[in-house]
Amino acid sequence: MYDLATRRHALALLDDGRSLNSVSKETGISRAAIRSWLTRIEPLPRLNQSAPCSRPADGTSYAYLLGLYLGVGCISEHPRGGHHLRIFCDNGWPGLIEQCRAAILSVRPTDKVYVLQRQGCVAVTSSGRHWTCLFPQHAPGKKHDRRIALEPWQQEIVDAHPWEFIRGLIHSDGCRITNWTVRNGKRYEYPRYFFTNKSDDIRKLCTDTLAKVGVQWTILARGSGPLNVSIARKESVALMDAHVGPKY
Repeated sequence: MYDLATRRHALALLDDGRSLNSVSKETGISRAAIRSWLTRIEPLPRLNQSAPCSRPADGTSYAYLLGLYLGVGCISEHPRGGHHLRIFCDNGWPGLIEQCRAAILSVRPTDKVYVLQRQGCVAVTSSGRHWTCLFPQHAPGKKHDRRIALEPWQQEIVDAHPWEFIRGLIHSDGCRITNWTVRNGKRYEYPRYFFTNKSDDIRKLCTDTLAKVGVQWTILARGSGPLNVSIARKESVALMDAHVGPKY
């Protein structure tokens, strides 16, 4: 939940003549939340404040969902309390959409999951009061503009289920492609995995976990920065094929 200072800052930007859309883009706060603060700026009282935060019901599914969230997920405040978790998936990967939905239900069996169509993609969405506890990396602004680090309990889950975490990262911001090269006038094709993310911290979480499971990787710079983690060695691609595989 956003603190009072954050709420006042957003409303001050509106008072300066900024549009709701521009304030939302700058702060990373949903327009619905900012609009609700125009009526009530104080946080709504939360139920069961003394109750401990819920931990993942399924560590395997949580590691996969964590990878998805770090790549293509976001959390926004619900105007009536709690938060929305949204994982954005391309329409072309129905299997991925279903895996994402199943992972959310495994992590939070009591929460409902909705698959909402957007232009060119779907938002696999779930509302609840524990998403910011389950993903403490949530904060205003874009992930690559702030520090991203796992809590000790999250790292324990990733250490126990490294391949599920890697699979979530690849299924979010990664791909498996067929690359090619020409040697001695003959064309050779070979499979290759990529993970591309603007956040230095998220790329490091990816490469650290890859190293732990014996996957060799390199950083491939394209354009303005070294944003691509490349996996091309035959043995490492075989490991990735066995545990991750292409999207579908």
